[in-house]
Amino acid sequence: MAKVLVVEDDAGIAGFVQLELQHEGFEVSYAADGREALILFESAVPDIILLDIMLPGLSGLEVLRRIRKNSHVPVILLTARGETYDKVNGLNAGADDYLAKPFEIEELLARMRAVMRRTSDKSSVPDSCLKVRNLELYPDSMNVLLNKQSVELSKTEYLMLKTLLENKNIVLSRDRIITAVWGEGHYIDENSVDVYIRYLRSKIDEKAGEEYISTIRGSGYVVRDTPENEKT
Repeated sequence: MAKVLVVEDDAGIAGFVQLELQHEGFEVSYAADGREALILFESAVPDIILLDIMLPGLSGLEVLRRIRKNSHVPVILLTARGETYDKVNGLNAGADDYLAKPFEIEELLARMRAVMRRTSDKSSVPDSCLKVRNLELYPDSMNVLLNKQSVELSKTEYLMLKTLLENKNIVLSRDRIITAVWGEGHYIDENSVDVYIRYLRSKIDEKAGEEYISTIRGSGYVVRDTPENEKT
């Protein structure tokens, strides 16, 4: 039985979600604020967390940042906010998915299963190195090295870079990247891909002093074994 931690200060929403999840066979823990959520996270050891952003005392984003310091447990943000800026903030803090309120319970259940399935699939990947020039990514440990120096990435940045490296020398469209990182049928704005590409370039290309992630105008992005300006 999978364990779910629901963090929601609206008692009506929390009660509804809790009843529906229990009906579906989940074991549910509930917290009404951020500090209680961190305590339950340690004691209940959930398999997935449903986390509201707007919480009293300690915000959902701060709760997420603290959890991500030592855990990759799947987290789906539940919030009334639906703008791209808020999505990017939450996903960049390490969330696996984002669902704006009000939502249908069927969509929530589908998102939960998809996130848990993706997490389970990644846990079976051997720790073989994905390497392009001086950039190395180790899937099992989620370590990224540039010139043998560690690169700190958010979970979404890591998944996007992993997707590009797994398909090196292949131009990936924004839609294909969205499907690989967030899952099939996800309504993530294509502009979010561009935002994360900028983040990755600031942490990799700019530090390396050479281009790793190339833009193919009208098509998408690609990571190549050989920099574009060195190709013959």
